[in-house]
Amino acid sequence: MTGEYGTRRPLRERMGGTDCWRFVVQWGFFLWILVIGVRFGRFVRHFEPGTGAAYVSRPPGVEGFLPIGALVSLKYWLVTGIFPGVHPAALVLFLTFLAMSLLAKKSFCSWLCPVGTLSEWLWKLGRRLLGRNVRPWPKLDLLLRGIKYLLLLFFAKLVLLGMPASALEGFLQSPYWAISDVKMLHFFSAMSATTLVCLLFLAGLSLLYQNAWCRYLCPYGALLGLASLLSPLKVRRREEACTDCRRCSKRCPAGIPIHRKNSVHSPECTGCLTCLNACPEQALAMDFRQRERSVPRWTFPLLVVAIYSCGVAVGMVTGHWETSLTAHDYQQLIPMVKYLSH
Repeated sequence: MTGEYGTRRPLRERMGGTDCWRFVVQWGFFLWILVIGVRFGRFVRHFEPGTGAAYVSRPPGVEGFLPIGALVSLKYWLVTGIFPGVHPAALVLFLTFLAMSLLAKKSFCSWLCPVGTLSEWLWKLGRRLLGRNVRPWPKLDLLLRGIKYLLLLFFAKLVLLGMPASALEGFLQSPYWAISDVKMLHFFSAMSATTLVCLLFLAGLSLLYQNAWCRYLCPYGALLGLASLLSPLKVRRREEACTDCRRCSKRCPAGIPIHRKNSVHSPECTGCLTCLNACPEQALAMDFRQRERSVPRWTFPLLVVAIYSCGVAVGMVTGHWETSLTAHDYQQLIPMVKYLSH
């Protein structure tokens, strides 16, 4: 791995402190997502005609890939007071990630999101291969960052403003929503040529630009970023301890000029703690307030994992985790999936 200007940093600096914690959490969660995906694929295959595959139970965690449907479920719950029974884990996880942003910055993006993990791996690979990453001109970067907020506005208008209660109920009771998890699986397992070209294009962008998808195009990240502005936890700089070496700003994947700020108030901050690990004077901390002695850095990843675990546990305990769809429902729906995709 190379540094900001192509110089190789020591292994101790690259994997020290919170970088090591985040590596473990990121890739542990990524592997867990792969396990869920494989298990869900086996579940679907059992119901596909002519396969004769053995039955395995369906993992509810797969519903984390249904954020638009979760937004519909959220409005329906707020309007009617009824927690949807079809794919309830989608709403549980959506609320959990919102809570994570409200309490611990946009940490879902840098600690748990599998797309964020892959995106980070790609730009680091690009830096290794090319010696550096490309950064757009500041004004162009600001303009491009606005795209994800426009996409968020589009979905918010479509769902929150454009769908009355009757339309929400119709969508949540439709076969299309019931089988949306299977359609999502087929998006990856049987992707079209157009889909493959788009994914390769985005992967190419991620090799050149740091977190291209997350920074410019992800509406989910835009929503979590806006929510994170309310988080009491922020990266805080002790001015008296800072030597103005600017390593924090050079290492920040979001390009935030941390060396000029006492507290980082930015929807682009993902709480990755890269800046903390880069600071040789320990002048930075992720904390509730500015103080001479900050809390240990390992408490932040513990908080992130705890919020996620609590959200899932609450969903399970309250009976809002397992879908109301039965094996018989999937037996009828899965053979119809190609007709419900249009």
